[in-house]
Amino acid sequence: MSTRPINDHALLSDCRSAALVASDGSVDWLCLPRFDSPSVFARLLDHDAGHWSVRPAGPAEVTRRYLEGTMVLESTFRTPTGTVVLLDTMAMGKRERGHTMGDDSPGALLRRVACTTGTVAMDISYAPRPEFGLIHPVISPIRGGLISHGGAHTLVLSVSVLMEVAESTAHAEVELRAGQSLEMALLSSPAWAQEPDAWSPRRIRRRLADTAKAWRSWSHLHRRYTGPWREQVALSGRVLRALTFAPTGAIVAAATTSLPECVGAGRNWDYRYTWVRDASFTLQALATSSCEKEKADFFGFLARASATELDRGADLQVMFGVGGERDLSERVLPHLSGWRGSTPVRVGNDAWRQRQLDVYGELLDAAHQTLPHDELIDPPVRTFLLQAAETAARRWTEADQGIWEVRGESRHFLHSKLMCWVALDRAIAMAPALGATDRTATWRVSRAHIRTAIEEQGWSEQAGAFTQTFGSSTLDASALMIPLVGFLPGDDSRVKSTVEAIRTRLSDERALIRRYESDGMVTTEGTFLLCTFWLAHALALTGDRAGAHAVFRNAMAHANDVGLLAEEISSATGEALGNFPQAFSHIGLINAAHAIERLTYTRP
Repeated sequence: MSTRPINDHALLSDCRSAALVASDGSVDWLCLPRFDSPSVFARLLDHDAGHWSVRPAGPAEVTRRYLEGTMVLESTFRTPTGTVVLLDTMAMGKRERGHTMGDDSPGALLRRVACTTGTVAMDISYAPRPEFGLIHPVISPIRGGLISHGGAHTLVLSVSVLMEVAESTAHAEVELRAGQSLEMALLSSPAWAQEPDAWSPRRIRRRLADTAKAWRSWSHLHRRYTGPWREQVALSGRVLRALTFAPTGAIVAAATTSLPECVGAGRNWDYRYTWVRDASFTLQALATSSCEKEKADFFGFLARASATELDRGADLQVMFGVGGERDLSERVLPHLSGWRGSTPVRVGNDAWRQRQLDVYGELLDAAHQTLPHDELIDPPVRTFLLQAAETAARRWTEADQGIWEVRGESRHFLHSKLMCWVALDRAIAMAPALGATDRTATWRVSRAHIRTAIEEQGWSEQAGAFTQTFGSSTLDASALMIPLVGFLPGDDSRVKSTVEAIRTRLSDERALIRRYESDGMVTTEGTFLLCTFWLAHALALTGDRAGAHAVFRNAMAHANDVGLLAEEISSATGEALGNFPQAFSHIGLINAAHAIERLTYTRP
């Protein structure tokens, strides 16, 4: 069982996959060659499921940071006898030039530890466990390191010190003196392909420097935002890029699976996929971060992956694999004990089967942000978007599972109706580009019907707010979308009342916001950082500058030591919960910061 705090980890990425490194120098999570591939290291979910640690043999104090403008992690260990600096990264390709980051990544995890003062004894432990810990591979020495066989991939550890191997684990202790360093690299290839050669220390140093240069080049091209909290916004932009699968442009919701929303409650899901639900707010965040090519790539992925004959009655699928896969059937890994004993550990996500009517709005809003409005869109995309608008107009009265993917009886969620309104609103604005000016009159009628239904059935006098479902008084933070998507202005009295009700009734003792008052499940969960950033965003739209600043700063204070945000925060303990790092939390940060910037510079 793993007990290490979720927030103790830092993210590494080559824009194809991701690793998580703990503060003691242990790589506790790595999936190769894709974000959603089986893990090589999964100590995050079970102590015996694989790791690679490089740390001082004795006690040490550690401080960490990302090198400026990069996702290269620097960990400084100070011991009674000396100091060492550990650099960790996943290698980018040889020809990275900012906009093409990740296109040529070799799938290599690089590590360099250098002694800067005194003498430090280092302990190195390497325990690959492919297939989520099912496989204990055969590890053998080769020139320049070790090779492991077992499962679908061959692993080569490049290391210049002798390591002893026992029970599929390699171990070494090495003493470093001031000025000395040790370079290591983990390489992977399919078991049927030619085995990779070990990399020399010089090659590792060069590739590490090239990777830092590639990240800095990308960051330099994406620094347009100059408002408040610019460093946090810039880091969040890099996190979104790090969670991007470069070959397709897909952005995963998080790097991990089955980190729980509530310890021991079974609310453990696989987030290593792309949700259409996230699209419009992701594109807003990418625009703020000056990521125009990334916007186009992400929308292009969504358009290709989502394309289907909607007029045949099919639902628009809500999520996809990073390659556009549709069947994400869920299965349980019973051999893993889970983080803090939180089982089941799941791979796949059965939410792909759900009906979520909000996705039509997210898709059309994404198109509205990405595509031209005054020139005809290419026929395949045009046809698909037209069908999406028509489907929203035809099916908005149906019940669904909603934005939070409730696993139970379908309901009439306000947010789903609201996003169907968005679908038609954006389709009307894009009618010339869709070649559909003859449809606007019909769309306007449907849009008006949805507005009436939301204002009459979604508003509760008892709650003094727009609510979770039609006819209820239950609050849901997704009602904050009403001003965020432009359904009503921020100065509307009902908007202000809803914002205040959510701030009062969905807030915990840490002044963070829960998703809802109830979802029908008997277990509880933590507060959602995304919803807290939504509140900051909504407060900015209402004109409450002081309130928006306070809520934003409070949410941002729950980032870890290297600036990463989890999905949730425990009301009881303040610790991070949920899959990590969470793209939507960083998206919420970027969009809220931008909204506060607009309030600051456009109002007296």
